[in-house]
Amino acid sequence: MTGTFRSLNGFNYRLWAGGALVSNVGTWMQRTAQDWIVLTQLTHNNATAVGIVMALQFGPQALLLPLTGFAADHFDRRKLLIVTQAAMGALALGLGILTVAGVVRLWEVYLFALLLGCVTAFDAPVRQTFVSELVAESDLSNAVALNSTSFNAARMIGPAIAGVLIAVVGAGWVFLINAASFAAVLASLSMLRIGELHLRARAAPVRGSLVAGFRYIWQRPDLKAILLMFFLIGTFGLNFPIFISTMSVSVFHAGAHQYGFLSSIMALGSVTGALLAARREKPRMAFLLAGAAVFGGGVTLAALMPSYGLFAVALVIIGVAAQTFTTTANGAVQLSTEPAMRGRVMAILLAVALGGTPLGAPVIGWVADTFGPRWALGVGALSGFAAAMVGLHYLMKYRQLRVRIVGGRLRFNTGWPDPMATLVPAESRAARQETS
Repeated sequence: MTGTFRSLNGFNYRLWAGGALVSNVGTWMQRTAQDWIVLTQLTHNNATAVGIVMALQFGPQALLLPLTGFAADHFDRRKLLIVTQAAMGALALGLGILTVAGVVRLWEVYLFALLLGCVTAFDAPVRQTFVSELVAESDLSNAVALNSTSFNAARMIGPAIAGVLIAVVGAGWVFLINAASFAAVLASLSMLRIGELHLRARAAPVRGSLVAGFRYIWQRPDLKAILLMFFLIGTFGLNFPIFISTMSVSVFHAGAHQYGFLSSIMALGSVTGALLAARREKPRMAFLLAGAAVFGGGVTLAALMPSYGLFAVALVIIGVAAQTFTTTANGAVQLSTEPAMRGRVMAILLAVALGGTPLGAPVIGWVADTFGPRWALGVGALSGFAAAMVGLHYLMKYRQLRVRIVGGRLRFNTGWPDPMATLVPAESRAARQETS
């Protein structure tokens, strides 16, 4: 295979992608069921409670950053993934048993969300950087985009299945099915061909390694711009469980299966955005800027839509834009970072992107409860426009962006090449320096 799906030529990546897809479907089923029982069964449509669940689930990304970045760069990533994936399956099993038995309480959902967040804080940067061991450096950008495609394909399938299952058998069985789905990714990890992994030299364990990661980012204006953009959108914009659930229940008075459909329809746009990203050879700052701006516009449209069907259409636009932004940022950071620093830099990126959720999700939930879900969407739209302004500032300051009108059409020119469009893998740079 060539082009969009070229990374699937490798046995290891193909095996990993299959197991991850099954597990991701189960994960999205659980997220849908969890938000639904909190909003409709354990509270009376309390969006703030959903925000608290999100804060507990994503907060450890920032709090555990010194440990998670170190683990991603210094431990065997395959073995660490086996541990984290098994732990996540066990947590899903525990919450499922409580829910099926009819004894689950809101504080217990909070506790499970916090524990899951702690495990995910270690799992996420390792899972992101493990891709670099499954494919050659030349296919890394493509593999990152295909990972996003798989994740969002699951996001399209999982909520739809969860919506039906919640209505038919209840949310507890959704949690149990998710627990079983982790067997697929654990099997794929155990069956990988170890000799075919693209192992890189690991960083030597030294004191201050996390500080070195921040220092590395501080010296790179492109990475600083990406992290600030990701913080804005991640904190106030990527709160879809709150946006979709409150619009479904409070505005359109929809049932569980309709709520699941809305989550799936947005994932349709996300899959489209990820596939488009997989076709591109190199990530560019222009794509980040466009993704942030269109995200802001799409969320604005969603806030104004008068009907369930039109709201669903707006979610497709949001999905394409959000995925264009996140996949481009992920690929740019991984490709332009030295392999020995990659785990720490990705941990910092994820901590900035997801660690802002404890700040943003309760605020968004409070806005939805106090002023209405449409105003909460308005806050999300502002985050997209603010991130676009950050990207525009970077292009103007560091790439001498100039806008002019030629023949009645806008033309954009830069005085310096985009460092993300002309990336040379870090290992190739080192080899060239030795040769010279």
